[in-house]
Amino acid sequence: MMTLLEHLLIMRHGEAGPGRVDRERELTRRGQAEARLMGGWLAANINHSPRLRVVASPYRRAQQTAALVADALAGAGIDIGVETLDGITPDDAPEDVVDWLLEQPGGRPLLLISHMPLVGALTGLLVEGRADRGPGFVTAAVAELEAEVWAAGAARLARMMTPAELA
Repeated sequence: MMTLLEHLLIMRHGEAGPGRVDRERELTRRGQAEARLMGGWLAANINHSPRLRVVASPYRRAQQTAALVADALAGAGIDIGVETLDGITPDDAPEDVVDWLLEQPGGRPLLLISHMPLVGALTGLLVEGRADRGPGFVTAAVAELEAEVWAAGAARLARMMTPAELA
């Protein structure tokens, strides 16, 4: 019997400008362009895009990134909604995100749009089994992971894409 692999896309928000209140920082023009570019790449390259579930941090820059990605997907005929998850902000624990992932229904690709250091730590935990072994994520970078189950060290990094690679 063949086991189906689950797919998780982990994305860092686009470039954000400075601000006094971290959760209110907004995307720069460059960050907006990065999000649109990566949204187009996702529409063209991710298997089962119409079933993609998008979940974003409540911070403004992540919400803006998610909206721009959703717009790019809609332009390709893929109409999706964006959900908000409080537990994927910069200071949240990757172990808690893994627990959340285990509670989610399978069979549908999932895109999490969040922040450093969480995106790097979560990727490291899932792939290497250690949160301190995660890759650095430039703004709007996307890591695609595959696994039978979301657990420490159980995933494979299928690919990582950055806006610079598409420009």
